[in-house]
Amino acid sequence: MNSKRETKIINIAVDFSEYPAGRFVEDGDYNGTTFREQHLIPALENHAKVCVVFDGVAGFGSSFLEEAFGGLIHRGNLSKNFLDEHMQITTNEPELQIFVELAQRFIDDADKLKLAHAC
Repeated sequence: MNSKRETKIINIAVDFSEYPAGRFVEDGDYNGTTFREQHLIPALENHAKVCVVFDGVAGFGSSFLEEAFGGLIHRGNLSKNFLDEHMQITTNEPELQIFVELAQRFIDDADKLKLAHAC
């Protein structure tokens, strides 16, 4: 029996900030490192599935998305396969769809880089 609770929904605008920005802690309170370490990793450790909702966010900087999502692989030591099975990134707002795709691309790029360094 799986001891993890089923699904955790993280709405970034509600649970973190409408204005996430920056890569590192010194970039401000709502940076990618803080989001990854305080929200994403604990959710992935304690839930069978994590759904990250981008609705309501004013926008994202690429540094935030790369650190938060790509960082799951290159700093959090998770695999793309694990993330594909256990995390979904979504939005109902068409103007934010590009950010969903960018976050996924950062995961894909981090995985390719990790594989290249493994050889």
